[in-house]
Amino acid sequence: MRFVLRRLGFFVVTLWAAVTLNFLIPRLMPGNAVLAMMSRYKGRVNPQAMHALQIAFGIKTHESLGHAYLTYLGNIARGHFGISLTFFPDTVAHQVLQALPWTLALVGITTILGFVVGTLIGLVAAWRRGGVLDGLLPPIFVITSAFPYFWLALLSIWLFSIKLGWLPESGGYDVITTVGWSWAFIGDALKHSILPAATILVTSIGGWILTMRNNTISVLAEDYVRMARAKGLTPWRIMWAYAGRNAILPNLTGFAMSLGFVVSGAILVEFVFNYPGVGWMFLQSVENQDYALMQALFLLITVAVLVAILVADGATAILDPRTRDQA
Repeated sequence: MRFVLRRLGFFVVTLWAAVTLNFLIPRLMPGNAVLAMMSRYKGRVNPQAMHALQIAFGIKTHESLGHAYLTYLGNIARGHFGISLTFFPDTVAHQVLQALPWTLALVGITTILGFVVGTLIGLVAAWRRGGVLDGLLPPIFVITSAFPYFWLALLSIWLFSIKLGWLPESGGYDVITTVGWSWAFIGDALKHSILPAATILVTSIGGWILTMRNNTISVLAEDYVRMARAKGLTPWRIMWAYAGRNAILPNLTGFAMSLGFVVSGAILVEFVFNYPGVGWMFLQSVENQDYALMQALFLLITVAVLVAILVADGATAILDPRTRDQA
């Protein structure tokens, strides 16, 4: 119970601090959404039009900071994040809900797949240390993990789209395809996601392989692994129940952080492939000084990371009961 309360307390305090900073930072910066929109046009703007836009964006110039803070908390609780400057006059919540499934499908699946495949390769490579698998796959994927996202993305577009013509070079789907839950649209979306997914997977799997391999090698030298071998347990059981279960613990927090940052998307990859995800939207919000959209995305990323860390702490406590006693 003490372990759970400490983790929940950390979650609540950190979330409150993030929400407060999310409220204060845009208000400490000069200007507002209306001025940012009007700066695109030259000449004077009708005061009545300025006032109408301030009402549309929910800007109250004479409102006290405390009252604005309470209003902001109430709007967050109801899921109201204001009007997007980039996609005016659409709401921020509607735009985020449109982009989020694309990022979750692309970055989420590749992150989980990279962790699972990298962990398995690292575990088997350490168990058969010095073998063909250990000498071949880890060095290859460690080298590919050093490649920049955007460079590998551009290279894959040049090879598989321009030269070979096998896969589409940009977008999430063909513009002539009707958007909906049909096999034609799903197949087209999957075809467009192959190159960005492969780019993320190739550049991320090496880190999981290397860390899992090193962790497993350290665990194999522990006394409880030697005792398991002395008892005559099967190598399969020792590798999974003793070596793998304990070697994966340090990676859980890193995996949780990766899952939390899934909602932020792979900004460079989505930008290069013009993929309609949250990462591309984040970049658009910064370029257009869309503070309402930036606030919503920042809060979404913060909540996702905190929840992922909370889940990872729970999984660690289940796999290793000693962590509950240390908390």
